[in-house]
Amino acid sequence: MSITAERKQELIKEYATTGSDTGSPEVQVAILSERIRNLTEHFKDHKKDFHSRRGLLIMVGQRRRLLDYLKAKNVARYEQLIARLGLRK
Repeated sequence: MSITAERKQELIKEYATTGSDTGSPEVQVAILSERIRNLTEHFKDHKKDFHSRRGLLIMVGQRRRLLDYLKAKNVARYEQLIARLGLRK
């Protein structure tokens, strides 16, 4: 269900704005999106896992708040991020 350390480092490298960037909204949203995707796959087999579902809802809310923050600060970065992650249709 959780992401591996290697996958997390790949995401950090891919979405970092500077060399050692791990806390920018882009990196945080990318990591949360990966975790949300993994949990979504988990629920296809485990439909009654309500404790993990609560964690999923918390992660979705956190990602939403980070995206709202980024949109308020810099719309261009927000639009670029959602395009790269494929979050909006």
